[in-house]
Amino acid sequence: MNDASAHAAKTMDEEDRAPMGMTVRVVIYLVAVHFFAAFLFLLFFLAGG
Repeated sequence: MNDASAHAAKTMDEEDRAPMGMTVRVVIYLVAVHFFAAFLFLLFFLAGG
């Protein structure tokens, strides 16, 4: 692999990835939604018991 194709492959990899800020936001949102779902589950579980 020559330098030009290595640089092109590296550039392609960086373009394919989402920005770091968006990745962090998505992870935080996923964790928050799971905590909220767990809270609702616990609420209904305790109310039904």
